[in-house]
Amino acid sequence: MAAQDRLTGDLLRVDGLHVSYGDNQVVTDVGFSVRRGESLALIGESGSGKSTIARSVLRLLPRGSGRATGTVEFEGQDILSLPERRFRPLRGRRIGFVPQDPGNSLNPVRTIGVQAQEAAALIGEKGPELVLETFDQVGLDNPRRVYDSYPHQLSGGMLQRVLIGLTVLPRPSLIVADEPTSALDVTIQKRILDLLSRLRQDLDISLLLITHDLAIAAERADSLVVLKDGVVHESGSTASVFSAPSSEYARKLHADVPALNPDRYQHLRDRERPTGEPPKIEVRGVSKTFTVDGKPLTAVDDLSFTVAPGTTHALVGESGSGKTTTIRLLLGLEEPDSGSITVAGEEVTRRSHASLRSVRRHLQLVYQNPFTSLDPLWTVKRLVGESLDRYRVGDRDARVREALDSVGLSHDLLSRRPTALSGGQRQRVALARALVLRPDVIVLDEPTSALDVSVQAGIVEVLLTLQASLGLTYVFVSHDLALVRQLAHTVSVMRQGRVVESGQVGAVLDNPQQPYTRALVDSSRVQHQGVVQRRRRARTGVAGRHRPVQDSRRVRLPVRVGLPAALRPLPVVAVAVPRRRRSAHEPHHARNSRAAHALPGAGPARRGRRDYGPAGRRPLGTRGRDRGQRRLRRGLRCCRWPDTGRGRTSAVAVSRRCRWGDVAHRRRAGPGGA
Repeated sequence: MAAQDRLTGDLLRVDGLHVSYGDNQVVTDVGFSVRRGESLALIGESGSGKSTIARSVLRLLPRGSGRATGTVEFEGQDILSLPERRFRPLRGRRIGFVPQDPGNSLNPVRTIGVQAQEAAALIGEKGPELVLETFDQVGLDNPRRVYDSYPHQLSGGMLQRVLIGLTVLPRPSLIVADEPTSALDVTIQKRILDLLSRLRQDLDISLLLITHDLAIAAERADSLVVLKDGVVHESGSTASVFSAPSSEYARKLHADVPALNPDRYQHLRDRERPTGEPPKIEVRGVSKTFTVDGKPLTAVDDLSFTVAPGTTHALVGESGSGKTTTIRLLLGLEEPDSGSITVAGEEVTRRSHASLRSVRRHLQLVYQNPFTSLDPLWTVKRLVGESLDRYRVGDRDARVREALDSVGLSHDLLSRRPTALSGGQRQRVALARALVLRPDVIVLDEPTSALDVSVQAGIVEVLLTLQASLGLTYVFVSHDLALVRQLAHTVSVMRQGRVVESGQVGAVLDNPQQPYTRALVDSSRVQHQGVVQRRRRARTGVAGRHRPVQDSRRVRLPVRVGLPAALRPLPVVAVAVPRRRRSAHEPHHARNSRAAHALPGAGPARRGRRDYGPAGRRPLGTRGRDRGQRRLRRGLRCCRWPDTGRGRTSAVAVSRRCRWGDVAHRRRAGPGGA
């Protein structure tokens, strides 16, 4: 009976969990449980403690500063009380982890196969067969090409599938997914979430999903835990939480979901607009081609659209569809190969940078990520007033305060730096920075994609209020179609640099004519309808989805043990070049050199070999470096490097780094030389 309870009861149970970083308490008395085969979502704003709870389950809190107390039971065993040597086999083998950003989780200078083979080697596999089979199971086309590729050669969706493949390789009982789709397009989001759902059902894996997207939680989770400031505000089945939220915070999150309130800002969008005026933006037949690896790549092909004054035009499409290139062309940062762009009656194309100053005063940009678009060392006053110093218009202090008032920020923030602001406050500062010159057109490059749903709602309301009061014209780039429906008047759907469909937002999204547009709408609609379906099930008394335990043999992933490479820290080690005899044409200082290079993920350094740190080179003394630079300025060689050639017939170029100047010399080496 006890064994039966262990097989069918709670897989993970968290009770009375408290987490602190030093003296700062970030999680207080959190409790929840995940049954076998169940999906539970932790939802809340940034800073609510979601990722901290996940790292507590994985015991990946920072050593020294992070401290977790309470009970975290996995398969009936309290993992917080286990010594590290006993918990280490569970992490990766029984508890898998899918990180948020696949680009930062993989080594950029090593192939996918080399990194995947580390995980396979830990479970006793030396060949690539198991890795290739796993890549095929997670839906990667041409697994061999993926195996031989570097991370930068794959898209974000493919990298996320690679990490999921490494996670399910040992067939864990629980997968912790930390915002696995936050940086992906809507169609790729659907594929990744479908993959996780299929693996969960076929392998009977439990899922702990961390997200701030309520639409994803409603569609993919069986139960929810709503967090704010490290405290559980509400928990229960997804249907009950969405149908009748009991806490004020849960009701606020519910109201901020764009899919549930598509007409929330209808009174602002339907205001009276002047008719008969010429378009504020006119793009006609614009094309742009880049050269990549010696081959032409068409980024924008015969692009045309117009934007009426005081309206919002949305550009939607997957990554690589040409949206960013269109923005750069519109701002004059790129010169089109053909076509014309007119903003407020002024031609943008074929103009010098100096002549574009008058155009850019009326054309501003709000970047996607407020955490990287603002200088962390500047104060808010300096950030907002920077363009006023450049254009020398108006009273600086008065205009800065006026811009802060327009976006709803207090004047008390003028002396603060971005690091002391929340995500929503940072994006409002970025918006005030664009408004301070009183432009006619503002380009919004996914301004809310890095923000939580409640913060996103505040930014959207500010944008629409400013448009209604100042008559601003927006070009809005996004992949969130529910948000596009709330904010935009017209839309252009882009694919591979071309506009496949355009028109009024309601006509395009409600009745798409092109297959690509229908695929985008369907991918978004599946997630958003999940919220409504949950509410309907709860109101009618219909039980949630019945998810029978599937035969684990449907996906042929053999039981393995080991730690996926994504979970293991990448050590910095030293690899030394063996001593060898110096040839007659080598500089004297190369005779006994031991070049050390930082190779993350390589084996442990041998005894006696030095580690010169991440730079991968020997530390240069200031005295010697200055001496070498002085010699270079005088036109002399900075060390005793011989003349190249010397009668050698081989064309092999060899690079050597000088010990005095931070330069690399190149010479010719004959057969057997260097």
